[in-house]
Amino acid sequence: MAITPEPIARAERTAELSVQNRNLEMNLMPENLARAHMQERLQEAEHQRLVLRAVRAGRLKRRAERASMRARKVLVTALM
Repeated sequence: MAITPEPIARAERTAELSVQNRNLEMNLMPENLARAHMQERLQEAEHQRLVLRAVRAGRLKRRAERASMRARKVLVTALM
């Protein structure tokens, strides 16, 4: 015949584990908060890099268009 723990002892052990888990979760909360904050900051920095890249691409495009127009004008005046 197997010896089984008393229901009261099992309930106490379960309650103790629940308290330990809750304490562990509370202790890990600042780490989780810091991790979430850093993730948000990284996403924000990546977004800013993409915006700057798009702005630079627009500037380069306008610069190339102006250079193309100047070249066309020079060509037209040279042919006349």
